[in-house]
Amino acid sequence: MTMKQDNKMKKSQWLCSKCGGPLEEGPVKAEYLGGNFEIELLECPVCKNVLITEELAAGQMLEVEKSLEDK
Repeated sequence: MTMKQDNKMKKSQWLCSKCGGPLEEGPVKAEYLGGNFEIELLECPVCKNVLITEELAAGQMLEVEKSLEDK
């Protein structure tokens, strides 16, 4: 399934794998490698299931992980 390209749109074409509802973009509290932060992600407003895209997991998060390992 393809996500809409306009990042300003709150609704997307992604559906929740848990309850089937449409995912909405918004701030999500996350913990990663001992740090707490808020990031804009697609989340189900009903069951709070969050979509971590391959781009985020293999890109930005991997870069952060590598930089922390080097310290």
